[in-house]
Amino acid sequence: MHDNATEEIRSRINIEDLASEYLDLKRAGRNFKALSPWTNERTPSLIISSDKQIWHDFSSGKGGDIFSFIMEVEGLTFRESLELLARKSGVELQQFDNKKAEYINKKKKIYYEILSLSSNFFQYCLSKDKEALQYAKNRGLTREIIQEFKIGYAPRHGKILVDFLIKRGFSLQDIKSAGLTNRFDGDIFRDRLTISLQDISGAPVGFTGRLIRDIQNAPKYLNTPQTLLYDKSSNVFGLFQAKSEIRKSGFIVVVEGNMDVISSHQAGVKNVVATAGTAITSKHLKTLSRFSGDIRLCFDSDDAGIKATERAISLAQETGIDLSIITLNQGEERVKDPDELIQKSAELWTKAINSPKPAIEWILDQYEKRLNIAEATGKKKFSTIALKLLGKINDPVEKEFYLKDIAKRIGISKESLLAKHKDDNSPTIIRKKKTKIQKVEPINDSFIYEDDLLALILADRNLIRYLKPIKPTYLHGEERQNILNAILNSDEDMLQKNDNYVKILLLKAEERLGVIKSSSQAEIERLVQKVKIENLQKQKQNLLSRLEDIEIENDDKEKTVILNQIIKLNKELNRGKK
Repeated sequence: MHDNATEEIRSRINIEDLASEYLDLKRAGRNFKALSPWTNERTPSLIISSDKQIWHDFSSGKGGDIFSFIMEVEGLTFRESLELLARKSGVELQQFDNKKAEYINKKKKIYYEILSLSSNFFQYCLSKDKEALQYAKNRGLTREIIQEFKIGYAPRHGKILVDFLIKRGFSLQDIKSAGLTNRFDGDIFRDRLTISLQDISGAPVGFTGRLIRDIQNAPKYLNTPQTLLYDKSSNVFGLFQAKSEIRKSGFIVVVEGNMDVISSHQAGVKNVVATAGTAITSKHLKTLSRFSGDIRLCFDSDDAGIKATERAISLAQETGIDLSIITLNQGEERVKDPDELIQKSAELWTKAINSPKPAIEWILDQYEKRLNIAEATGKKKFSTIALKLLGKINDPVEKEFYLKDIAKRIGISKESLLAKHKDDNSPTIIRKKKTKIQKVEPINDSFIYEDDLLALILADRNLIRYLKPIKPTYLHGEERQNILNAILNSDEDMLQKNDNYVKILLLKAEERLGVIKSSSQAEIERLVQKVKIENLQKQKQNLLSRLEDIEIENDDKEKTVILNQIIKLNKELNRGKK
């Protein structure tokens, strides 16, 4: 059970997000740094790698994945950390039991059947209800778009859908688990236009219900709750209908509302999707990145929209996505959303999506409008916000560009801005959660260079030929010996079993060695020679210890053998040091 459960939890929790709950992270190139919570260091040596989803604390020697991090900071066992992170990520551990997994798959099949039948039921109800049909007509929905998005109508009374499904042989519990009932076991969707939420294959996984008349205290939109089939953090509305056009156009437009998507598709602009009423997540972006790396967001320019965009920038940097923002109100027309703009002019909508602005530039523009950057206070606030935004950027060229842009906007020198950036990023630790962390002495590993050797080989297997002078037993520590043995024997299974340690080795190489591809041959030769000399010195020390014993035993014959061996080792050591 553990392997499948841990993989599912890892897919839902980002190591950077988890660590930031305990530590104050500062970006350092592609990685993040923080002060070690286990040692009293002043210079940050704890590294978080978003790419590899691991962490390593150079001062204490601790490291690993999200599970080892929680085990260390919270003082938990593996099982306890598994349960804690399962709760945090919304993973039900029981479903990873083999028998339970079979049961879950069987239930999913039933839920698909229930939702497919419900979708047909809603569509039939729409065709028979004059008021609902009139509402759809007023919204400009054509028969074709109603069929394409499986738009229907949920009757206003009681439990019509529930009774219909029960008559078809489904249990109330399964209907409830499919997300179709309210707390009184009646229909969750009543007197609403229903829009099918579909997976990438087009199968319904839930519904959005839109009121067709004003009802006091009732939400305008209502979505299916979280179920085995529907996960709001990963479901992208309209992707099934949009994926073909996305491949043709080369970019994706992400809007906030489902009706915005439908209006755009009806207007002929079909590479448009939505995040079904929730903030964009890393799962959304990972799903979308499979189709295009050019993603254009159409969010509100209010405070919530700015915060959502800032969050999206951080997520996009992790997945290498080119993120830009679509501005609706570019001329005299003032509209609140894409749907309204399309109703006025589909041409203006097409123009807007074809002239997006880079996300960071858009956010800087928004803050510049809100702050009086002609005054010192405004300059200070703007620079603080802008530099924080700058910390989200991985690419050094892009970072340099925006550094100059920020300095130009507020009329200061780039050097002054850099000085402020340095001050703002002075390392501090914030214990955001109460933890019982026991302090330890910083490690002093005299054989850390052996990690560098292994990392270089792992990064470039062509360097294996330089390993002939050494054996796995020459290295210090069972883990290092196992990795070298796996490398020499091309044992990929063993490397996979030690995946976290392999990632940590590569992370160490990044931090200690930097980019040395141009001199990797010379570096590997130096490290191999160092390992070889260390082993020779160890052999010599063992012989000298044995020689002392022989002096006491007064065994001249063995003494002569040992002395000859020492002389031979000295010659090898002298050759190695030249």
